[in-house]
Amino acid sequence: MRFAISILILSVFSLAAYAAADKKLPIEDSSNEYVEIQASLILDKDQIKQVLGSDLGGSFLVVKMRVRPLTDKPWKIDRDDFLLLDGNLGQRSVPYAPSQIAGNSSLVVTQEGVHGAVGAGRPTWGIGMGGGGMGSGTTSTQQAKVTVQESDKKEDTPLLKVLKEKVLPEKEITDPIEGLLYFQIDGKVKAKDLELYYKTPGGKLAMRFRP
Repeated sequence: MRFAISILILSVFSLAAYAAADKKLPIEDSSNEYVEIQASLILDKDQIKQVLGSDLGGSFLVVKMRVRPLTDKPWKIDRDDFLLLDGNLGQRSVPYAPSQIAGNSSLVVTQEGVHGAVGAGRPTWGIGMGGGGMGSGTTSTQQAKVTVQESDKKEDTPLLKVLKEKVLPEKEITDPIEGLLYFQIDGKVKAKDLELYYKTPGGKLAMRFRP
């Protein structure tokens, strides 16, 4: 009897601990006084292909974003303010521009750092390391902001056209807007391990995805 009670107590504490851990980050919705973001994950290759006409080589995942300003002032969307973290694989990724996935982009050097196409790697910014410092899993470039110089000598491929049409646009908005973000994380990715972060003047917003 005492053993059964002990097992019951341990089970209750385990469930309580799980529930506490489960509440660390909101699920697919986060906000502050400036902006609200909602997101849903497209992880399955077949679903990505259905949405974009391509599975993007199997190394990308797609996040459907909705951004809603909560003030009267225009809100500027910069895709490099987003970060996807895989807590299991230890990888971080900022969104790729459509031209970096399917276009004729070239290396660009700016005051912020060295930028390039997919083969050159993408810079990422850190989480929980003293205020959002920049870092990278594939390059030592610091404080890098990704920009792409596109060639106007060739027409867009069909895939590039779709990626451009559906990407979350970088512009000032006053009304809610939706669009896709394209992240690259290598390895076997699980939704329960992913966290999305968004830098705002009011601090970082964060969320998890439904398993």
